[in-house]
Amino acid sequence: MRLLSILSTLATSITLASAFSIAPRHAALRAAVVPRTTQLDMNVEAVDTKEIIKVGVIGMGRIGLVHLEAITKAPGVTPVIVSNPTVSKAEAAAKQYNIPRFTEDAMEVITDPEVDAVWICSPSQFHAEQIKACAANGKHVFCEKPIATDLPETVEAINACNEAGVKLMIGLQRRFDQNFKRVQEAVTQKEVGEPIMIKLCSRDPSPPPASYVKGGGGIFADMAVHDLDMSRFLAGSDPIDILAIGSCHIDKTIADFEGSEKFDTASCLVRYPNGVQAMIDVCRQSSFGYDQRAEVLGTEGMIQTDNVYPNTAKIYKSHFTGNADMPYDFFLSRYNEAYVTETVAFCDSLVNDTPVPCTGEDGLVALIMAIAADKSAAEN
Repeated sequence: MRLLSILSTLATSITLASAFSIAPRHAALRAAVVPRTTQLDMNVEAVDTKEIIKVGVIGMGRIGLVHLEAITKAPGVTPVIVSNPTVSKAEAAAKQYNIPRFTEDAMEVITDPEVDAVWICSPSQFHAEQIKACAANGKHVFCEKPIATDLPETVEAINACNEAGVKLMIGLQRRFDQNFKRVQEAVTQKEVGEPIMIKLCSRDPSPPPASYVKGGGGIFADMAVHDLDMSRFLAGSDPIDILAIGSCHIDKTIADFEGSEKFDTASCLVRYPNGVQAMIDVCRQSSFGYDQRAEVLGTEGMIQTDNVYPNTAKIYKSHFTGNADMPYDFFLSRYNEAYVTETVAFCDSLVNDTPVPCTGEDGLVALIMAIAADKSAAEN
């Protein structure tokens, strides 16, 4: 099913803006979906580079602390304020990392006159408004995905940053994982020839509670979006068609939820230019830890990744030969290095005034792909 057809039901409130070109060769995703009253201006003015970039971090949960620790180690950048609604968490982080100020109010971070850039690590429903507030106050922005939970808000947030001339980077951390990055480099450098087929699997160690799934946007938006983005990252172009299906096998308590929230298992088939196919499967449970692998078959060979283990030790016994321990079973353990690498990349962009490596537009296309997959699954 063509993406443009999948999104046609949105046409009453959303129009295609030719000002935003993702890939000149392909009309299906050539335009971002924007409100009728919004024009997407992609021209970001150059900013003055400062000797030391002062930053604030919103959200002192698990992800916020990972980014904060990386910021403290990045050259040319220093954190000056952190916030969290439970102020004791902000206070503890400020004490641990020797940060001069902390607050319970995110707006105090955004409006702080010392702050040049803000890391948004708050819950998803606050992202769009906080991004727009940062833009209004002239602050560069790093935001964990998603930018917003719907397309109009997503585009409004991107527009706000472009119009204010501030940088916006989105946290799609798998692009910075050394394993996935090596596969992408092999594709780019033609080490396996021209790509024919891409395979991605993403299986979590255990399903989240039903309370997390309810209202979370469904399996394509809150889980498969990473794999959809990775397929685009590896293909190096924009998708033409997406076909998706879903089912419930693991957690029957979600079986009566609306839309793709009732799925704990799903598959996507994505067609890219030149007939390149991407096959994605996701499941909310894997009994042996995180199962997150990638493979690209090319005309001259194949490259694939394995799961990541705490160590390389193997055990050899009469009844078993293999890894001594299971793969990582927690996303922060599995992707800790990737989170740090993406944080350092944004810091480098701020210090040297260079383009960010993962843009708001990348986040927008990932959301469009997730919505398209959701629509396809509903029709199948």
